Amino acid sequence: MNPRLGPFLSLRSVALLVGLVVVLLPWQHLSANITDLPALWSSTFTYKSETLTIRLPQVPHFSSASELFSSLVSFFVAMRSFFVTAAVAAYAALVGAQSSSVVDSYITTQSPISKTNLIANIGPDGSRSSGALAGVVIASPSKVDPDYVYTWTRDAALVLKYVAEEYGRQQDPVLRRTLDNFVTSQAYLQTVSNPSGTISTGGLGEPKFHIDLTAFTGGWGRPQRDGPPLRATALIAYANWLIKDGNTSYVQQKLWPVIKLDLDYTASNWNFTGFDLWEEVSSSSFFTTAVQYRALIEGATLATKLGQSASSYTTQATNVICFLQSYWNPSQGFVTSNTGGGRSGKDANSALASIHNFDPAAGCDAKTFQPCSDKALSSLKVYIDSFRGGIYPINNGIASNAAVATGRYSEDVYYGGQPWYLTTLAVSEQLYDAIIVWKAQGSIEVTSTSLAFFRQFSSTVTAGTYASTSATYTTLLDAVQKFADGFVEVVAKYTPADGQLSEQYHRNNGAQLSAKHLTWSYAATLTAFAARDGYIPESWGAAGAVVPATCSTGGGGSTGPGVQITFNVRATTVWGENIFLTGSVDALKNWSPDNAIALNPANYPIWSVTVTVPANTRFEYKFIRKFNGATTWESDPNRSFTSAADGSQTLNDTWR
Repeated sequence: MNPRLGPFLSLRSVALLVGLVVVLLPWQHLSANITDLPALWSSTFTYKSETLTIRLPQVPHFSSASELFSSLVSFFVAMRSFFVTAAVAAYAALVGAQSSSVVDSYITTQSPISKTNLIANIGPDGSRSSGALAGVVIASPSKVDPDYVYTWTRDAALVLKYVAEEYGRQQDPVLRRTLDNFVTSQAYLQTVSNPSGTISTGGLGEPKFHIDLTAFTGGWGRPQRDGPPLRATALIAYANWLIKDGNTSYVQQKLWPVIKLDLDYTASNWNFTGFDLWEEVSSSSFFTTAVQYRALIEGATLATKLGQSASSYTTQATNVICFLQSYWNPSQGFVTSNTGGGRSGKDANSALASIHNFDPAAGCDAKTFQPCSDKALSSLKVYIDSFRGGIYPINNGIASNAAVATGRYSEDVYYGGQPWYLTTLAVSEQLYDAIIVWKAQGSIEVTSTSLAFFRQFSSTVTAGTYASTSATYTTLLDAVQKFADGFVEVVAKYTPADGQLSEQYHRNNGAQLSAKHLTWSYAATLTAFAARDGYIPESWGAAGAVVPATCSTGGGGSTGPGVQITFNVRATTVWGENIFLTGSVDALKNWSPDNAIALNPANYPIWSVTVTVPANTRFEYKFIRKFNGATTWESDPNRSFTSAADGSQTLNDTWR
């Protein structure tokens, strides 16, 4: 039942009442002997953003009782079809618009709190930004346990991406000032020499700085290559709004120089490994590759608008999207978020990438892992399910198809491995984004890849395309809406009364943990709320994505057409020990034990990973073990294999 319709009124009752009203209205007209009724008249019912228009058949004027009764049979035949259609349409529209009263209330209360607290963490005027220069985004004002009084390029860019989108909606001069300050601060920050290098030698990959924009020189996971493309995307969003307002010269003079440096860095460095967004694993990362692709595509578009060269961006974007496909694990139906690190690869990384790269114009495109694509939905289910089964006590007793608290990844040990607000909200946002597209295209497609996701909500659904007029579409849409709202309800349940949001909440009781007033947590609520409200972001060009048959590493060397090879090895291990793969070609990390590819132990003692390698290529490879900082290689000789011309292959080995 929808709470907005009253505590005693079910949706089915509403549909029935609509039908009764429709029945009574024509008889009222008949008894009143109305003679000038138009051939068709309309009644329009509006519920939230759903509008249902019902067109009723003509009710003629009868000159006598005998004429009236002789026409009753034909009249009711004409009306019967309408009654059924009107009742079903009313019910479908109302069901499709169902919402959670808990979420409605939470959004009303939390939205202004999140906006206020987000702005409070931006210098120089934010109430908790003491010491921060103008335009600098503080990750958190928390100085101990942990100390987060720094500015991270990634976090700041994601926050300012939201601010740029909000500016586009409101044209608020306060937000304009915040954005301009950010542009100025980043133009300076790019020039600051740091442990990762200088402006021309890799310094743009430095992840964090002091809030006075001096370099942080302590030990850290560096470089991190997602910061420059994320910052470029935030500034491109702002630039596009300014160009629409006729401020092209300001974009050329102030924004483009900053954007160009980030795009050039991305085009030159996308194929080098770096630390992931959690700053723990040095390898290739799905999130990083995905945001690099978006930045290069929309950067090329902006460059063309401004009369600048875009060829290097488009060339490397083609290579990046080719590489992006290699993260997909077809045998287990999820995105392997990192190629290293010894974890399963089931990570919020993939959902965060999906919502960042949301482009409604691309529909449910799987190449760019759009939120409603079969790959993104399948991966989302695998990620969510990794937090069931007792890993978080607060999830105990929750149905297998209901929302739960989620964290970064199930193997997490940071602060004891807890749920995060922003990761739980990322799930809801991906689902809300999917709903936006399904409604726009008027259908839901279920494939063999996404079937397990949809069968959570309908055990009998089969692969196929379900139009919005079908009962299956309504059932699935309603269920996914409820599922998405469930994750916001989890966040609402563990949000304190004052609306303050930390980084994490406790797996046992939901109490707040780690950094207080995390800026990214506040931004995550606001972007999820906007998605639930149906906000449609500007297209960034995902609809034009084409995966080439031949991929390049970016350094000029072609890897040839890709063939997906699944490597399986039977290996028994002790707790904390992991199996990795490396070999003689780029795809297998060129015999580098440090960058070796982690295998997944989901089917232990079989460890598996799927890698895209060049076609028609002979290569050698070995498995290695990593435990307590020590690396152990398999015994000689090297294994060897020749890949096929196309398709996929599987290798089954045993550790030796």
